[in-house]
Amino acid sequence: MSEETAESTIPAEYVTLISAEGHEFVIDRKCAMVSRTLKRMLSGPDRMFVEQISGRVTLPEISTKVLEKVIEYFYFKVKYSNSAEVPEFKVEKDMALELLVASNFLDT
Repeated sequence: MSEETAESTIPAEYVTLISAEGHEFVIDRKCAMVSRTLKRMLSGPDRMFVEQISGRVTLPEISTKVLEKVIEYFYFKVKYSNSAEVPEFKVEKDMALELLVASNFLDT
């Protein structure tokens, strides 16, 4: 299957986030919109970014391990956004600094 065919088979309600190592995560667009950076890249009236057309965002500064945790947080945020009781989002100490840098870049 060619890359072009693979991209066209992913419905518009999903986006693909690609880590520094090239690992691809297909996630709900609604969850990706938790990040203001991704939201600006994936939406807007002028189709200024290639990501708006392809639905693929390469994040060369974010490792697979960190991106996986960031995506976990996106789903957590969407799930508990209107809840009265929000459980603690657990972060391993050895990953905290990398997550902080990724969070800053992604504006979450």
